[in-house]
Amino acid sequence: MNRHMKTVCDFCKTEYTLDAVPKAPVKCAVCGNTWVVHPPVRRNSILVFIAALCALLSAVVFAVVAISQHQIKTIREKPLVAEIQSIDTITDDNGVAHFVVAGNVKNRSEQIYGVPGLIVISYGEDDKIIDRQKFLPSATLLDAGAETKFLHVLSVPTQNVKKISVDLEKVGD
Repeated sequence: MNRHMKTVCDFCKTEYTLDAVPKAPVKCAVCGNTWVVHPPVRRNSILVFIAALCALLSAVVFAVVAISQHQIKTIREKPLVAEIQSIDTITDDNGVAHFVVAGNVKNRSEQIYGVPGLIVISYGEDDKIIDRQKFLPSATLLDAGAETKFLHVLSVPTQNVKKISVDLEKVGD
């Protein structure tokens, strides 16, 4: 592999391509200026690798911090979450089918929180709300990181229900 190096006249800025570093000063063919050509600075491949590794590590640390900050903000804004684990069907004494919604409420924070009422929402076609039912879960307080299960039988018959969701009752609802 033939390596070439470039040099530039300090006076008139004429560029030259050399096959090797000259041992003596060079003279510009255009203006007659002479200058000493110094060998190019070689980059140590180990240092370049370490610098790239440091940059990658910095990017990873930044991403972890950003994700952690986002999660902390989300938990502060919504420390309790309610999730549906299963939806089953039962039939009452009159032969009408009803949904049984089971799930849990989890405290994602590091503090004790009071558990509000839960609202189970039944949706029909085009996500139109058919019914909203409020009920109280079995636990009134949740320790940090704890969860409580809930089970609720909907009074609405199963027909026309396309989707069911659960939400925490907001203060003032």
